[in-house]
Amino acid sequence: MREYLLTLCITAAVTYLLTGPVRKFAIVAGAMPEIRARDVHREPTPRLGGIAMFFGLCAGLLVADHLTNLNEVFAKSNEPRALLSGAALIWLIGVLDDKFEIDALIKLGGQMIAAGVMVMQGLTILWLPVPGFGNVALTPWQGTLLTVALVVITINAVNFVDGLDGLAAGMVCIAAAAFFLYSYRIWYSYGIEAAAPATLFAAILMGMCLGFLPHNMHPARIFMGDSGSMLIGLVLAAGAISITGQVDPDALALFTGSEKAAVHQTVPVYIPLLLPLTIIAVPAADLVLAIVRRTWRGQSPFAADRGHLHHRLLEIGHSHSRAVLIMYFWSALIGFGALAYSVNSASMWIVLGVVFLSAIGLVLLLLPRFTPRVPAWAQRFVPPRYRRRSRPAEPAAEAVEAPVCVPSSDEERPPVTAGVTGVNGATAIGARSRIGKATR
Repeated sequence: MREYLLTLCITAAVTYLLTGPVRKFAIVAGAMPEIRARDVHREPTPRLGGIAMFFGLCAGLLVADHLTNLNEVFAKSNEPRALLSGAALIWLIGVLDDKFEIDALIKLGGQMIAAGVMVMQGLTILWLPVPGFGNVALTPWQGTLLTVALVVITINAVNFVDGLDGLAAGMVCIAAAAFFLYSYRIWYSYGIEAAAPATLFAAILMGMCLGFLPHNMHPARIFMGDSGSMLIGLVLAAGAISITGQVDPDALALFTGSEKAAVHQTVPVYIPLLLPLTIIAVPAADLVLAIVRRTWRGQSPFAADRGHLHHRLLEIGHSHSRAVLIMYFWSALIGFGALAYSVNSASMWIVLGVVFLSAIGLVLLLLPRFTPRVPAWAQRFVPPRYRRRSRPAEPAAEAVEAPVCVPSSDEERPPVTAGVTGVNGATAIGARSRIGKATR
């Protein structure tokens, strides 16, 4: 665990320290697109944050390669090199898109090529565990097509949800944390070394997101862009493919008693092959809804709009920060709920807890304008929006003296009896009429 935590911290530190210089580089390079109709930010913000995240990934893999225990992952498996190859390709495509905004079909082709590069180096799905049936072996073509489809869907799911400050990085970090705990349990509790690469990928992914989040929280100083969203989507998919393609349920059968029981125990990880990815079910649902919505309107599935889940949260009255926190809540509930179910699927308390938290989430969705107020003694410790506001006193009406035309000669100066402007701004008419007669 200490080596995983060290890798996570190094990745986060490198990403955090490089994001500032990358922001300056993005401004100089002109990677600051104009505000579009679907954007929610009000000022042009530089992109290319994926550059810092990619170098954080490289630093994490480099550090892990020199650690005693994690070095075995590189010695016994080619998956880290496969991940780096696919990540470099998808990152390059994302950088070009952040700068020049390449066509959507070209990006889709690049995503498929990146997935194919990882498949060629051994990062692929070899079998498909089916709950209630057992282990189903896949042909090379079936495994390749399933792997490419999973990578492409996950990349676009993360890319679609990247619409608010800190949203994509936070949701993927939550998903990676749940995935890390699950794969680490398989690796150390059951002693299955094939789960080690997935555990390493999840730790590095958490570091990438945590290092970038301080720069990306609302109001964001830099966006990750497609170079970052597609990159973290690929890393997340690579972890799911690694544990699915390499961990044999027959090995888990030694601990659970039968192959069917082993398959049932691994359901929370293998469901991603069908949905995909339970741990990012919210972005996946957003992806499906966006495709259906745009196809129904006769538009391209890749045509951008303001119909995503986070846009709808803003439209019904939630603030920017609250919309992000609600999306975090649902991602954590689904991801860690699946994790808890995998540990003890027979416990009713887990099901009841998930149902109770789901009810809380629904209440939060239905009360967009509810702002809690803290007691008077605690107001100095909370942000201003949670403090009780006193009603401002009404300003008293004051008389304002109006300018009066005065003749230059003292002999012609008439007596002025009413030269004061009232509250409504009207001047004394009688005074002005006498002045006119005197000067005539």
